[in-house]
Amino acid sequence: MKLAEIKELTTPELQERIVAEEAAYNQKCINHAVTPLDNPSEIKHMRRMIAQMKTVLRQRELNNN
Repeated sequence: MKLAEIKELTTPELQERIVAEEAAYNQKCINHAVTPLDNPSEIKHMRRMIAQMKTVLRQRELNNN
């Protein structure tokens, strides 16, 4: 998901997406600990995508105040 796509989401959709992505990230990390992934850089990509989503959400919070 690109930054432009993240910014197009509404705030409730973004919050739901963050929760879903964090759950998927945690599951992927657990699976990677048990059996190595074919592409371990997916974990890094997911972590950074979650961070971008949280950044956009925080910017919206600060702009509304």
